[in-house]
Amino acid sequence: MGIINDKIKQLIQGHEELITRENEPVKGGNGIFTRYKYPVLTAAHTPIFWRYDLDENSNPYLMERISINATMNSGAIKWNNKYLLVVRVEGADRKSFFAIAESPNGVDNFRFWDYPIMMPEDIVPATNIYDMRLTAHEDGWIYGIFCAERHDDTAPVGDLSSATATAAIARTKDLKTWERLPDLKTKSQQRNVVLHPEFVDGKYALYTRPQDGFIDAGSGGGIGWALVDDITHAEVKEEKIIDQRYYHTIKEVKNGEGPHPIKTSKGWLHLAHGVRGCAAGLRYVLYMYMTALDDPSKLIAAPGGYFMAPEDEERIGDVSNVLFSNGWIADEDGTVFIYYASSDTRMHVATSTIDKLVDYCMNTPVDGLSSSASVDTLKRLIDKNLELLKQQPVSK
Repeated sequence: MGIINDKIKQLIQGHEELITRENEPVKGGNGIFTRYKYPVLTAAHTPIFWRYDLDENSNPYLMERISINATMNSGAIKWNNKYLLVVRVEGADRKSFFAIAESPNGVDNFRFWDYPIMMPEDIVPATNIYDMRLTAHEDGWIYGIFCAERHDDTAPVGDLSSATATAAIARTKDLKTWERLPDLKTKSQQRNVVLHPEFVDGKYALYTRPQDGFIDAGSGGGIGWALVDDITHAEVKEEKIIDQRYYHTIKEVKNGEGPHPIKTSKGWLHLAHGVRGCAAGLRYVLYMYMTALDDPSKLIAAPGGYFMAPEDEERIGDVSNVLFSNGWIADEDGTVFIYYASSDTRMHVATSTIDKLVDYCMNTPVDGLSSSASVDTLKRLIDKNLELLKQQPVSK
């Protein structure tokens, strides 16, 4: 028993050192946001007592009994002065579940709660659930909307890959006890649905992403907008696309809303993901846009190109060349914590401010949708800057 006890102590000590490691902002950057040196969550951050049977009688070799593959795609919320992530935790068995990790400062020291979320089932149980968007709604509830995946029983016999996706809805008052509501009813498959934090015309407002199939957007795609009368029996009857897909852009294949938008004095700030095809497969990046305060479905700013793209180790993982975000937190002082996953493997944080993000959205040129338009835009900036340098030369 002494040897096992020593090994357990070493495991716990190493785990504690990982969790309590201080994160460091990365120097340099583009002036819009600041990356941090270390991921905020990895599979190794999950508790030792989730992965190991600590009983010598039933695990004399101290092996991992339940292996964790990834921690990714986390919803986020500030709760009781702590920074909470509702994490998609994926086991080695490919099944995902939700678990909450909390931090005192938002950039490090994330520690998982003892137990994962015990999410109630829908009438039709799902095989897999993942990617929760959290919204503290003005009706007093905290809502989590996430993807519920099931096998497509209309697929040919032997096809074990075809799936269907619906937007599952749950709500809570304390992030511990969850009430499961019926899945959203829509005419198409939905994997990226986000609840707007305020009523619009007395109704619940949803950002959607209609798709013809589980993977391919087909004739659908784009970020949609829909109003529903009753969130406890939510049904999309009318839907309009507010953020389109375009050929030869970062979102030509698919795009989808990330977390719910942040309200500012100039409009609603949106963070989304865009997907394009390339020789290496699909490439996921993050981009931003803004909508009007008096009409959150009205686009008022659309900076061209991506906001964030994978860099360095972020490029490598289970599904490489991917950034994905469905959680951010706007603090009282205007700091914004952007939580994003890289390559379906680990969670990171970047920080910015509301003022910077609004400036970025409203003053970054739009995508002109052609090479010549891009050169024209660049030329205007060069002309302006060269004239300024003539008037105020930079001393050598």
